Amino acid sequence: MMDQAVFNLLGLAARARKIVSGEDLVVKEIRNGNAKLIILASDAAKNASKKIQDKCTYYNVEYHVIGDRYDLGHATGKEARVALAITDKGFASKLSSLLNEK
Repeated sequence: MMDQAVFNLLGLAARARKIVSGEDLVVKEIRNGNAKLIILASDAAKNASKKIQDKCTYYNVEYHVIGDRYDLGHATGKEARVALAITDKGFASKLSSLLNEK
């Protein structure tokens, strides 16, 4: 039930164009300081997952691992997605509160 609320909010953020997806673009957003929250798929490749988690740790960006690549893709209305960067502070804080309740 909690995951459904998270996926619904991800869909809303995607329609508002406040999400960047794809490993390289997510890393770029983290480096630029635009990423407020990172969502990783649980079935992401080990190298991609480690790279993004290390960037998040270095740049002090919160990240969460939820769902699989198809869940994240479906929530954002796209194909399979491994990583999502939320670029809006409001969406990021709401998602963070939902994810930290679990």
